[in-house]
Amino acid sequence: MCPFSFLSLFQENSIIFNMALLQTIKNKIMAFADIFKNSNDYNEKTIIGFISFAVMIVVMLADLITGWMGKDLVVNEFIYNSFLFVTLGSFGIAGLEKFADRK
Repeated sequence: MCPFSFLSLFQENSIIFNMALLQTIKNKIMAFADIFKNSNDYNEKTIIGFISFAVMIVVMLADLITGWMGKDLVVNEFIYNSFLFVTLGSFGIAGLEKFADRK
């Protein structure tokens, strides 16, 4: 087997791999775009509520860690309350939609 044929075989496999990778990336992007369509399986309110809750948890963990280190992490109350209201509102609306009578 000559080295040129090995090189061409490697290049062909590399091209196939790159095409498969691009197709996978395209499918992931299209799947993300499906979230914003009206006919999907995702509840956007729940996603926003979870993200808001996760931000609240991260900030509170950062506050605990900085407090343990002896430093004060200043978090404005209205910012925390904003995330709290978004979280409660998102989960509250999603919960009402789940148990509401759909007539």
